[in-house]
Amino acid sequence: MTVSSQVKTCYASIKNIEATLAILRAQTNEASARNVYFETEQLITTIRQDLEQQVLMLAREEPQYKQ
Repeated sequence: MTVSSQVKTCYASIKNIEATLAILRAQTNEASARNVYFETEQLITTIRQDLEQQVLMLAREEPQYKQ
């Protein structure tokens, strides 16, 4: 598996985690739990954005990794 493939797989996993946290936050009635889900979702969103930039950088700088 290439570096690009690994980063893209990680990116997809992070997007899945982000969506799951949003669903959990919407489904819970407890305010403190909603806060925890929201804060965690914000952290994951930051990580996703960083990974997205990494995917774009790999595509630009290492065209052999394009798939």
